[in-house]
Amino acid sequence: MQFEKAKKFILNKLKKELPKNLTYHSLGHIKDVYKAAEQLAELEKVEGEDLTLLLTAVLFHDSGFLVQQKEHEKLGCDIARQYLPEYDYTAEQVERICGMIMATRIPQTPHNKLEKIICDADLDYLGRDDFFKIGNYLFDELCMYGLINTENEWNKLQVRFLEGHKYFTTSAKKLRKAKKEEHLALIRSKIKK
Repeated sequence: MQFEKAKKFILNKLKKELPKNLTYHSLGHIKDVYKAAEQLAELEKVEGEDLTLLLTAVLFHDSGFLVQQKEHEKLGCDIARQYLPEYDYTAEQVERICGMIMATRIPQTPHNKLEKIICDADLDYLGRDDFFKIGNYLFDELCMYGLINTENEWNKLQVRFLEGHKYFTTSAKKLRKAKKEEHLALIRSKIKK
């Protein structure tokens, strides 16, 4: 696998071609999830080929937004299948990567350790101090798509999402669960009846 070349390729493609009005599903999000995945992989003792496949999946997991928002995970798999063989990824490796990408679809459905890590990395911010800053990017993006219109609708959506969300890895639970619960309590207090 020529990981560094594949990484450079997809980051350049995302930088050039992602719609500029995506405030959340941006290059910044990919880099944020990548950093979280590296941290969780280290804590969960993932290395070698598994680590390379995990980080490749992170790089491609939202590449479907290059095409459209709807079904972006499936489209991300199509993009991975199209380009990764050019970087010496086998068909089996690409399918493992696609399994990880599809696991991030909401509601998340991870079936193995690597899929659990990418799911936790994708929503790592839910239990971090920059939760509200990053949440504002998502609020703006959802407004742009016309999916929500008011801050109160957004707060209700966030409460439902946070109540339904769970971290899958032991490491993410230790690192992020308590802070996520604090955020949930704060948002609940803001909702107008």
